[in-house]
Amino acid sequence: MRVTGWLSPSQLDLAWVALAIGCLAVMIAWPSWETIPFHVIWISLTFLYGFRVWSISKTSAVLGSVVIATGASIMVDAFAGFQLWGELFEVPLMSAMFVAMVWHARRRVEALATVEALADEQAVLLEQEERLLHDVSHELRTPVTIARGHLELLGRRLGSNQPELAVAFDELERIERIVDRLLLLARAKRPDFVALTSIRLVPFLEDLFMRWAEVAPRAWRLGEILDVTLQADETWLRAALDALLENAVQYTDAHALIALSARGEEHFVVISIVDEGLGISEESLARVFERFARSDASRSRREGGAGLGLSIVAAVAQAHGGTCTAQSILGRGSIFELRVPLRDASHADRESPPDLSVGALLELQPESV
Repeated sequence: MRVTGWLSPSQLDLAWVALAIGCLAVMIAWPSWETIPFHVIWISLTFLYGFRVWSISKTSAVLGSVVIATGASIMVDAFAGFQLWGELFEVPLMSAMFVAMVWHARRRVEALATVEALADEQAVLLEQEERLLHDVSHELRTPVTIARGHLELLGRRLGSNQPELAVAFDELERIERIVDRLLLLARAKRPDFVALTSIRLVPFLEDLFMRWAEVAPRAWRLGEILDVTLQADETWLRAALDALLENAVQYTDAHALIALSARGEEHFVVISIVDEGLGISEESLARVFERFARSDASRSRREGGAGLGLSIVAAVAQAHGGTCTAQSILGRGSIFELRVPLRDASHADRESPPDLSVGALLELQPESV
């Protein structure tokens, strides 16, 4: 590896040796001026070590040689009366400063090596995780497909009004959703996970809202939406918002309020989903975006959840350079917010944000659509 654009490490070492010998010659030839070449030797050695960081043995040999050479020159001149004896103390002082710099430089190199090793280990683990999930998904999809085919044949023989078959189909569909979400989470760590496109926020959220309002009997309310164009991955942004809306539907009863809105906040668009659901306890709120985290395990299992939906939201937000947050009052409802960077923030709302406490937002009167 080249240290500079025009000198290799060995050439840099030889250049310094030549400089040191030249400075030492000046110290001997002009004793009254030897302070200047003396400091040039030590300062250039410090700079060189910053580039090179030699091994302990080589560093000790170089340091010993410089101490002996410069110390002997000053001592000879002191005996001859050209220098004060006090100048000799410069040698141990410069040596101590150099040793301190060596210690810090070596600690930095060791820290960088540790970080690189951890990064390599993390990359290997991520690759193994992705490969494992792909293998598992393949192994799961095959028996699910076979089971679905046999159940369809059985359904044609027994008739369609068989509750047991409906349960079996629902469970197979649940397995497929879990597999899809696991694969999504595995891909979320890849640098090419998102492909940014221009998205008009108003029609995008209106379409999302209408789709969910048609399939779930809730008191749906579409609030104000900031009229901007986002640079985001439409597929994954829709998947994240679907997960948030699915979560709201899952933990609310029929005719409970679910409100969707979007506002500007500095250089971000904040998409908010408010629900009058069960709410989340403080203990569960801290880990609600973790994989397989569920605020109510028994209810999640009964409703078909696997604790992956909100972790997908977190992964999509992070991939876009944004964040996701949650507020909740147990027994009253929750607010989930997805923040996405607005790269052209000229139209973002720069005024003070409204009162976004859970209690304030849940005072909204439900309006059915």
